[in-house]
Amino acid sequence: MLYHIVTYGCQMNVHESEKISGILKKEGHEESGDMNSAELIVFNTCCIRDTAEKRALGNIGALKRRKKTQKDVIIAVLGCMTQQDGFAEKLKQLYPFVDIILGTNNLHLLPYYIRLKDRKGIKICGDGTYEADRPFDTFRASYPNAWVNIMYGCDNYCSYCIVPYVRGREIGRSPDDILKEISFLLDEGYGEITLLGQNVNSYSHGGRDFVWLLSEIAKLKKKFRLRFMTSNPKDFDERLIEAVSSYPNICKHMHLPAQSGSNRVLSLMNRKYTRERYISLTRSIKENIKDSLISTDLMVGFPTETEEDFLETLSLVRECRFSQAFTFVYSPRSGTVSANLPDLPADVKKRRITELIRAQNKVTKEISETFLGKTSELLVEDTDKDGRFTGRTDNGRLVSFEKNDGVKIGDFVDVRIVGAKSASLSGELLSINRTN
Repeated sequence: MLYHIVTYGCQMNVHESEKISGILKKEGHEESGDMNSAELIVFNTCCIRDTAEKRALGNIGALKRRKKTQKDVIIAVLGCMTQQDGFAEKLKQLYPFVDIILGTNNLHLLPYYIRLKDRKGIKICGDGTYEADRPFDTFRASYPNAWVNIMYGCDNYCSYCIVPYVRGREIGRSPDDILKEISFLLDEGYGEITLLGQNVNSYSHGGRDFVWLLSEIAKLKKKFRLRFMTSNPKDFDERLIEAVSSYPNICKHMHLPAQSGSNRVLSLMNRKYTRERYISLTRSIKENIKDSLISTDLMVGFPTETEEDFLETLSLVRECRFSQAFTFVYSPRSGTVSANLPDLPADVKKRRITELIRAQNKVTKEISETFLGKTSELLVEDTDKDGRFTGRTDNGRLVSFEKNDGVKIGDFVDVRIVGAKSASLSGELLSINRTN
């Protein structure tokens, strides 16, 4: 059977789709790059942002006509959108042509329901068993990068976030299992490992914490890069800074979501740190980790956000000088604390997000220009639309350079930076440091 997976949301969902693909390939199914030719269409959904949920529902609804003429096409909806309270029932009412509904904790059941002849009325979400307890066959399509979940769930309960309600409480994978998986990936030639968790630096298992795990992985005897995301600033301490600075293969790019620059808004968000603590943390990172860059997430339009609150977020951009910011307009998520607060007018949100993006773009461009004339090592990851090789610096900047017959994807190379745009750089090849 030909299958096609449509993925919404963050990098964790991309990796989850790799697991779904691995499950299906083990059953003998083949991936199709075209939804129209697929006999099984899987939507791996996300409910963290309202826009992702609306896109998913729109694309699912668009298949109603096809299902009428091709009754054997199987439509499956998976992921955290279905884990919301009562959502599976609502989905079945809105789209009765959907065949399979599963949650994040029971992806392993997908082959069973594909084989069923009568799938009418299937409404299954969580079965109480975490992925951390169950090994997965993973079909990775991201070479030379590999993402590795080290934990699942979240205990933070930020007032705007639905993740703890749909993903459950935090649970860490066994360190032995993580190290075994990463050793296998390095033997397979992967050059970059990214550790994933909703709050990756709160990892804990059997008395072992994230700093211990990060250090053990960094000690593995291969040439590779080690990244991690996403970190909550409240759990990012001096021990972690010291670990990152101590191992040359731990990347010097930290993704550290601030969300807001206002203490009043941070308190309403239940973020458990202050503006002052965040600024102090970013200073410590930059002072102690050479050439480090920090990216962030920033939200505008949180309920009751005043103009003064917003201006504090703008000033945080200028003070912390983020290399990049993923900016969002607040949208209420049913079931969260903030959903009960009065929303701001759409025109206010639109103006603020425009100003925020403009301010961050200015800083991003200024940081890019500091790379000019410098030499950086890249892991060659892909090619761009112009046929040039692309890769990232240790601290996360995207670089492109002309193709060379002696270079292939997966190589480490040195390039001299000769051009700088807003968020990307161009370079010229100097040397090849390793070929897989």
